[in-house]
Amino acid sequence: MNMHRETFHLICLSWAGFALLTFILLQFVKAPYGRHVKKGWGPEISNKWGWVLMEAPSFLVILYFFLAFQQSPYASMLSILWLLHYANRTFVFPMRLRTPGKKMPLAIVGSAVFFNLVNAGLNGFYLSFLENYAIEEFTSWNFVSGLLAFITGAAINLRSDHLLIRLRKPGETGYKIPQGFLFEYVSCPNHLGELIQWGGFALMAWNCPASTFFLWTAANLIPRALDHHRWYLKRFPEYPAKRKALIPWIL
Repeated sequence: MNMHRETFHLICLSWAGFALLTFILLQFVKAPYGRHVKKGWGPEISNKWGWVLMEAPSFLVILYFFLAFQQSPYASMLSILWLLHYANRTFVFPMRLRTPGKKMPLAIVGSAVFFNLVNAGLNGFYLSFLENYAIEEFTSWNFVSGLLAFITGAAINLRSDHLLIRLRKPGETGYKIPQGFLFEYVSCPNHLGELIQWGGFALMAWNCPASTFFLWTAANLIPRALDHHRWYLKRFPEYPAKRKALIPWIL
């Protein structure tokens, strides 16, 4: 498939600019899903199936590029790490949610589908047609440090999600103050873990689309974590004052 590298990078930079605009917008508008859901955003869908539909493009697009086109061993490793993450986010995580009766606006699902199609498409295209990784990349500093960050972030994300899901007993729908693990320091260690994870992926990949995806992850999750933190403080007068929103002792 023909596309000049310069043209591809220009597309990535334009998409990164859109991420910055989204970050600014999210300082003023709360994405209406989860605890921030509210009426007035149009038709709604089951929270569980909304998550499946939102995350599926990230899995399916990378799977298509991985199976349909030849990739170097290093690019294949990056594709597999991406697929492992989104196999959980698409098929495992939503089915574990204890959110009976909760809904999500289709508008949010649609915007997330578009976001995931573009990010997965850019990364899949690069890994299939523009990458030039050598086998020596497996001993590079960015592979070692990036893989360590990816694994650490994934572990934090998975552990935090598990604790959040276990807060509710089957049939319960209310919210509680999470305790233990990194929740002792921040309100959203699950978001912190995901930021670390995709920062590590960007280090390993060392390319424009992976960096752009990390920027998009930050643009979405940082405002989300701040909104969650403010929500906890408002809803629970006894909420631990020492906790930060996302980064221990800092933010």
